[in-house]
Formats: sequence, structure tokens, C-alpha cells
Amino acid sequence: MTLRPIVSSPAPPRAAPTPAMSDEGLVEGVRRRLGEFIAEWNTPEGRGAWIAIAMLAALLVYSYFPGLLNAQSSWSNPQYSHGWIVPLFSLGLLFWWRRPLEPATPSARVCGFLLLAASFGLRLMAARYRIVTIDMYTFVPALAGVFLLIGGWSMFRWAWAPTAFLIFMYPLPDEATRYLLGPLQTLATIVSTYALQTLGLDAFREGNQIIVGEMHLGVVDACSGLRMLTIFVALSVALVMLGDREWWENLVILASAIPIALIVNSIRITVTGLLYQVASSEVAEMVFHDLAGWVMMPMALGMLWLLQQVLAHLFVTEEAVVAAVTPRRSGAEPVARAALRPRQTVQPIAVRPRADGGPAKPAD
Repeated sequence: MTLRPIVSSPAPPRAAPTPAMSDEGLVEGVRRRLGEFIAEWNTPEGRGAWIAIAMLAALLVYSYFPGLLNAQSSWSNPQYSHGWIVPLFSLGLLFWWRRPLEPATPSARVCGFLLLAASFGLRLMAARYRIVTIDMYTFVPALAGVFLLIGGWSMFRWAWAPTAFLIFMYPLPDEATRYLLGPLQTLATIVSTYALQTLGLDAFREGNQIIVGEMHLGVVDACSGLRMLTIFVALSVALVMLGDREWWENLVILASAIPIALIVNSIRITVTGLLYQVASSEVAEMVFHDLAGWVMMPMALGMLWLLQQVLAHLFVTEEAVVAAVTPRRSGAEPVARAALRPRQTVQPIAVRPRADGGPAKPAD
């Protein structure tokens, strides 16, 4: 019996991994994207597409200019003081997420035209019934229709989220504000009353007032937490858009924005009621109106950060498990990585000698 080596074909080399977007610095990312946009602008197709988008967007701004002015006037309200940064954030995200233009398909152009038509139809209906806020809101789907009409589905996939974020620059409808204020006031009063009772104070609730001894702490509209809720929901959506997480993590973060905002507002009321008992009313008023406004948002962001840390440690990725349990060779790479290298294998083949003395041939 003789042995004949059989050499297996080497495995094809793996492609080098592409660096993640998060590994790219801000300055390098801006410079690279700006260069790509200039190169695209120098092509006739790219220049024509972006000129068409700019012209249609300018026409939309002209058509919706009264509604945009109403939105800008609402930013003087502390509840919507974040509104001025929303269009800047959307523009920056559109620039950062921009992808090369691709030819728009007929289906994309039809859907973009239908989205524009539906936006203007809804606007006409809102004007008929004098619903000013709904009239302002239709600017967002109309702008998304422009991206879909000119850039096709490829542009719509990366442009719809920054465009939809523009909804946070508008105030809430008056009906929504009225329906939310009452329940939020009641909830904040109940939670703060229980918190004060837990701390050992003789507190009870009477309507939207918390009575602690001789002190009557009224939970008015400004204490309902609607302002904190509006700002923190917009901030949570922005963090989800900027982060690189699994879809279920983003869903948990978005769902936690409302309870975190309400918890922080209840802590503010509870601390105020406690200070009325252990300190002077001047200190309590100063903390409630001045200091709490600076502390509430960092406190809410800290809770959101803790939630992200918990989510990050709930599940361990398969790559992390392999890296943790794979033994390392002395001064070399891991065994699992070395096993991926192509290697030669030798397989025995039995041969049978011929009776006439000729050359042997493999056995059956």
C-alpha cells in the first residue's frame, strides 16, 4: 500500500472589513462628503437633480411661508424653545447621510407625485376647517415627496428620516395640548404625593394640589411636565438617529422617553415640596424655577445613558463570546483565526499490485 498526497485547494482570501462610519472623524467625514458632493455636482445628471430639488424646495418654502413664520414665533415659548435647532439638525443629517444619486424609476416618480398631491389635498382640507397646525404639518410630507420625485427610492431611503424630524419644529395642536395637560397634571400630583409620603411627610392630594402640613403646593400647567416631555422626546429621537444600535434597542429608548420625562418632572415637584418643609420658601422657589430647569435635562440624559448601558449588557454578541473563550497561542494569534488559514491535507489511498507485474492502480 502506498500513500499519495491530495492537496486541497486553498480557501479564497476574505475581503478586508470596511471601516465603520463611527471610526471616521468629524473633520475627515465632512471633507470626504463635501468632495463627493462636489464631484456629483460636476456631472450633468447630479447637477440637474440637485437644482430641481432646490427649486421645488424653495417653492414649498414660499408656499408654506406663513406657517413657517407661525412655527418660528412659537419658539419663544419655553415649551418649544428647541425648535430653532431642529432644521439645523435635519440639514446636517441630510448632508451626513447623503448617498450617490441613482436614476429615479417611474414608480418612484409616480409615488412622489402622489405624496405631493396628498399633502396639498390635506392642506386644503385643513384650510377649509381652519386647522392651522395641520396645515403647517403638511410641509414635511410634501418635502419628502420632492426627494422621492427627483431622487427616487434610493434618495428617499436616506432622506425620509431627517425630513420627518422637521415635525418637531412645530408646536403641538391646541387640542392635543388641552387633552394632555389635565392627565399630566394629575399624574404628576399623584406620583409626587406618594413620593413625599414615602419620605415620611404628611402629604395628601386635593385635586391638583399637594398639601403638606400648612403648605399648599399647586401643580399648575407649567408643572405638568409637558414642556419636558416635548423636548425630551425630540432629543431621544435625535439620539436614536445618531446612534448605531439594534432596532429593538432604539424601540426601547423611544418608549422610555415618556416615562423618563415624567419621572424627572415628578422628582422636581417632590424636591420642591421637601424644601418647603426643611428650608425656606425662598430656597424652594429658587430651586423650582431656576436650578431645576438646569438639572432636569442632565438628569434625564443620565437616566437615558444608564438605560443604554443596561441594554448593551443584556445580550452578548457571538463575536464577543468567541473572542472571550478562544484560547490564544503563545505570542501568536487565536486558534480560531489560525484555523481559517488554508492548509494541506493528506488522505491515504489504497493501491493494489497487478498480477502481471505492471504498474499498480488504485483499489476499488
